[in-house]
Amino acid sequence: MTPDSTPTVAHLLAAARSDGRRRLLGIVGGPGAGKSTLAASLAGPGVAVIGMDGWHLANSVLDRLGRRDRKGAPDTFDAAGYVAFLERARSRAATVWAPEFRREVEEPIAGALEVPPETLVLVTEGNYLLMTEPPWDRVRGLLDEAWFLAPDEDVRRDRLVARHEHHGRSHAEALARADGSDAANARAIAATAHRADVVLTY
Repeated sequence: MTPDSTPTVAHLLAAARSDGRRRLLGIVGGPGAGKSTLAASLAGPGVAVIGMDGWHLANSVLDRLGRRDRKGAPDTFDAAGYVAFLERARSRAATVWAPEFRREVEEPIAGALEVPPETLVLVTEGNYLLMTEPPWDRVRGLLDEAWFLAPDEDVRRDRLVARHEHHGRSHAEALARADGSDAANARAIAATAHRADVVLTY
């Protein structure tokens, strides 16, 4: 993917304007693939962006469940809650509110993001939108279109390490996270790429 080939949502906006039905686009990829960056670039009039990360379980819950060291794995999210949000978001009848994940505190903030009725295209991004394990398996059927981001693996890893360091981890801690739980998650996510409509390499 290059600046000249960056995809747009113009066709989804046109379709939504034609029949009045909101379109949902999912952007998928491993940790550090650039999902949030691409999603943010698509925001604009009639287009809202909501990340799956808002459905992270709270750190206190992860501690109680003994899953804190695997934060980011499929079972560390309220997946059923995310599915319920997507189901509600398909309707333009009323405003839908969503949580936002704040990396500076590593916690989700409830009701921070708004999807008003005038939103024609909802872009949602995350790791597990194409998984086939319940309840994640319900997500794909709620998306009108899915894009999978497949950057060069070295680029993805370097970007991920830099992100961990930016949010306070030492270099050693960042490498351990990137090559540990993040790498395991990335392998599971890569296996879902065939379920996307488009695979974007760069």
